[in-house]
Amino acid sequence: MSSYQRRSKDDLARRVAQDIPDGSYVNLGIGQPTLVANHIPAGREVILHSENGILGMGPAPAPGLEDYDLINAGKQPVTLLPGGAFFHHADSFGMMRGGHLDVCVLGAFQVSAQGDLANWSTGEPGAIPAVGGAMDLAVGARQTWVMMDLLTRDGQSKLVARCSYPLTGLACVKRVYTDLATFECTADGLVLVDAVDGLSHAELERLTGLPIAQKP
Repeated sequence: MSSYQRRSKDDLARRVAQDIPDGSYVNLGIGQPTLVANHIPAGREVILHSENGILGMGPAPAPGLEDYDLINAGKQPVTLLPGGAFFHHADSFGMMRGGHLDVCVLGAFQVSAQGDLANWSTGEPGAIPAVGGAMDLAVGARQTWVMMDLLTRDGQSKLVARCSYPLTGLACVKRVYTDLATFECTADGLVLVDAVDGLSHAELERLTGLPIAQKP
């Protein structure tokens, strides 16, 4: 019987930050991925971009030191590191669409085993679609990573054979970081990068309902 502990949201953000190469230009999307800014390893230079027109963001401000004139694309207060800059929205989207970002980290409703991404609408009646700059990021960044819980609140896998929600991008996701495991999406399906201690490969395949290859 499996006995394992899920990664907390901060543990997951730390796991994502661990893989960002030194010197990278990175967009953290909105929501849970913004936590990654708080866990960039000391001594590693990562230049954070926000599509509302900021380059060089730092960690979240300490309580009481928020400046609501300095916010990210999710309208959360942020800090600016020395050398950081503000610029026009059009210039910001030019960076995204022009292939100038090394990595973007996005949330998702579903990701297919081949890397199709659905993260802007569930398509359900009354649901509010929120595409933002996700389509531009998903195809414009050199690598698209997803950070999410593996399962929905009712226990359904967000990693699927085929997305049933409206797509953001086709075969654009390279890596998926979840609270239980990290995966690579390939043309041949999912490849396991790592999993939390105590979680067996068979249990992970049962939870996702998908075959998961081991790294050679």
